[in-house]
Amino acid sequence: MEDRLAARLAELRAQRGWSLDDLADRSGISRSTLSRVERGEISPTASLLGKLCTVYERPMSRLLTEVEAEGAQVVRASAQSVWTDEDSGFVRRSVSPPHPALRAEVVEGTLRPGADIRYDAPSVPGLEQHVWVLEGTLELTVEGETHALGPGDCLRFRLWGPTRFRCSGPEAARYLLVLVMP
Repeated sequence: MEDRLAARLAELRAQRGWSLDDLADRSGISRSTLSRVERGEISPTASLLGKLCTVYERPMSRLLTEVEAEGAQVVRASAQSVWTDEDSGFVRRSVSPPHPALRAEVVEGTLRPGADIRYDAPSVPGLEQHVWVLEGTLELTVEGETHALGPGDCLRFRLWGPTRFRCSGPEAARYLLVLVMP
């Protein structure tokens, strides 16, 4: 999947006719890092992917689905793709991946204790999100307002600005994220 992701990122840039310098200017990511990501020399972090998804105007889950095979109606647990960002301590399982004919998808996220991920802007302005905490404590900041969420708590919102996901407790935070395209 890493090789397909690298190729897809290079393809998205080429489709827009952008040079690596153009993409670096738009994303705030160095040209050398972008080059290494597109060549598959390094695996992108969640933060880096978030910035690229914003530039390319697509949710991370949609980008990751674009590099996977066409999904079936039933997504067996064994077939759900899992992506791990070791640097940030984020594990992402695509429970119900995006589909061209559907507007919603379900993602399971797990953050290790102390993990802190910031996204400068939404990949798709107005994206509807529902975050339901299953285990642990999740501190979620949406456009400057911080919410402390525990097991069973759900926060729902339309996203127009920056977000921050932080595992503030002593144990991992596991949550479901439902994304609904505007």
